[in-house]
Amino acid sequence: MAIEKVKNYFKSLKLEDRILEFSQTCATVRDAAVAINCLESEIAKSLSFLVNGKPIIIVMAGDVKIDNSKFKSVFGVKPSLIPIQLLNELIGHDVGGICPFAVNENVQIYLDNSLKEHVYLYPAAGSSNSAIKLSLNELEKYSNYTSWVEVSKKISS
Repeated sequence: MAIEKVKNYFKSLKLEDRILEFSQTCATVRDAAVAINCLESEIAKSLSFLVNGKPIIIVMAGDVKIDNSKFKSVFGVKPSLIPIQLLNELIGHDVGGICPFAVNENVQIYLDNSLKEHVYLYPAAGSSNSAIKLSLNELEKYSNYTSWVEVSKKISS
């Protein structure tokens, strides 16, 4: 299971006790915010795309979505989500548990500027009922990110 990979990763950093597991699902931003009792914008959602045939993850605040034109200007292609049935094979996690930790070796991680509004963030931890509370600096450090990007826009109400 992917959560075990994530737990082992954080165990090697002596941070495994920071992983939160819930009896209810955290697979959506709303579900995660309710379970954690935080703002939806503090959920660090991880979206998986194929860019020129290679898997990437973009971590962004829970209250934003991909802006297609910004994505294309950064990556040179239109956004193409990885099909659900290929997530585990290409990323190393299943839908609902996608996170920027303990991913397959060839996956590049990007952090969206929308995350910079928060002191603490809650990305998933490898399952649809887990999360980990990290500061922005910790997210940078432990995600092994490639770079910061600006590819999001606020979700309209």
